[in-house]
Amino acid sequence: MENTNAIKVIDKILNNLDKSGINTDTLIDDIKALRVYAIEEEVPLVVKVLRLAYEHIEEHEAFLLPIPQDEPLEQDEEELTEEDNDIADVSPVESLKYLIALTRNLNNKDNISDLKEYKELLLAY
Repeated sequence: MENTNAIKVIDKILNNLDKSGINTDTLIDDIKALRVYAIEEEVPLVVKVLRLAYEHIEEHEAFLLPIPQDEPLEQDEEELTEEDNDIADVSPVESLKYLIALTRNLNNKDNISDLKEYKELLLAY
């Protein structure tokens, strides 16, 4: 996002997640504040993903989605390496931190792609 206040909110959310994990008391309000900046900057994808994220956290008291993975190269489950399994076991805090960090740079096409994948995951959950 371009707005310096939005960047400050992103940093605040990331710092709070590092310190106290998913603390719904402040986290949901901070995500809603960040969403206001996304509305002002007219970024509908971010607006939708942030709304879905805080609704998910409100409902489940956690963020239960994995970090989106690059498309696997036609691997059978038996071929998955230990590293692949480690990636799949990323904590809810790390996944949410990744989602929030994606909103910092919306000029990166990979960030937009991952945000779209988070949107699909949130809608399907």
